[in-house]
Amino acid sequence: MSTIFSKIIAGDIPADIVYQDELVTAFRDINPQAPTHILIVPNKEIATVNELSEEDERVAGRLLLVAKKLAAQEGIAEDGYRLMINCNAHGGQEVFHVHMHLLGGRPLGPMLMRR
Repeated sequence: MSTIFSKIIAGDIPADIVYQDELVTAFRDINPQAPTHILIVPNKEIATVNELSEEDERVAGRLLLVAKKLAAQEGIAEDGYRLMINCNAHGGQEVFHVHMHLLGGRPLGPMLMRR
């Protein structure tokens, strides 16, 4: 079954795509948690980080390099930004297609709530 992200990559669901190449696609989150909130996803469906294999090394690296490029384009590189990848239920993953959140544009505070 295709994920919603695969449907966005294929153009079956509209999205504000800000970057796309043969390995990854990046688009604005429809429920942004910061002034800049972009999702960067591999074009290949990979459910979680746990399913990454040696053959996915290139795409995993591309996620980071595209995040760096988009942070500069969005004007948030100098002040700073956050990259997040959630894995499985306890990690907060909601869509089971690996994706990286690029967040910035304001101070983001602590990464986790202190308890």
